[in-house]
Amino acid sequence: MADALILTRALRDPASVLALDGAGWTQLFAIARAEQLAGTLAHRLHGLDVPAPAARLLAAARASAEQARTAALWEAEMARRALAPLGVPVVLLKGTAYVAAGLAAGQGRFIGDLDILVPRAALDAVEAALIEAGWEWVKPDPYDDAYYRRWMHELPPLIHRERDRMIDVHHTILPLTAPITPDAAALLADSVALGGGLSILSPADRLCHAAAHLMADGDLAGGLRNLWDVHCLAEEQGLDGLAERAARHGLSVAVRRALRQAHRLYGTMIGPEWQGWDIVDRLIHRRVTARDGWGRGTRRATRLGFYLRSHLLRMPPLMLARHLWVKARR
Repeated sequence: MADALILTRALRDPASVLALDGAGWTQLFAIARAEQLAGTLAHRLHGLDVPAPAARLLAAARASAEQARTAALWEAEMARRALAPLGVPVVLLKGTAYVAAGLAAGQGRFIGDLDILVPRAALDAVEAALIEAGWEWVKPDPYDDAYYRRWMHELPPLIHRERDRMIDVHHTILPLTAPITPDAAALLADSVALGGGLSILSPADRLCHAAAHLMADGDLAGGLRNLWDVHCLAEEQGLDGLAERAARHGLSVAVRRALRQAHRLYGTMIGPEWQGWDIVDRLIHRRVTARDGWGRGTRRATRLGFYLRSHLLRMPPLMLARHLWVKARR
């Protein structure tokens, strides 16, 4: 195959890999690693009778994913301990939330930073508590610091000085400059407790957040991994109440597009009310599958177009022009 569809086919139908030759396995692993889906692929293929070299790589990927899972849960526990005295809601987001709740989306999943959601009114107290517990600012530049605090949906990123692990403290799920304004209070109010002072988003809000992160806040980098999240969440929890919840957050279009892409790539079961396909869907599909057999990005014009789109989604044109001018001068 000329693009990343070899990976989506393997995730959708694990037995399909049994027909691969050596070059096919090389392509599959290269794309899986580039898309940060090697652990997920290893989980999906576990138990299949694959060639010995592939089996070794899959075993290593499973071990790496398990180590990442342990590290992510420990980092969440460290954050919980640091923030417990404040008595504020702490909601785990994305990969850490999936593994903490034992969701299918967390099986073999790559986990980078720890992402949490807290009330905006508690940001100062949360930041002070994390700094006291050993986290430090990643962006000491005054312009970057002010930009995050005034316009973004999160504090400037913090990294722990001993564990070298980053935490992103969100107060909502899209930048304040974006045209869409999700209901952050509802995200917190309807979160589901895990115990010990930590929570995760409600089922419908998990899908809304996954769709927002993919379709309304970025250039679709990592799109196949995010769409696998959407697929797993939709298959495991269903879509009951999703349309109403997406409308409340202003994310109806993003959620519909994410579900359509997951359906096309992974076979996600969705009803006719969610289906359809237009020119934007075709461009998104072209962007998220843009990999060659060595895992390198292809379709440069398409990738550039979505990169520019991501900036326009984040802020109005005049603000964007000023922001880019400041960054260029520096």
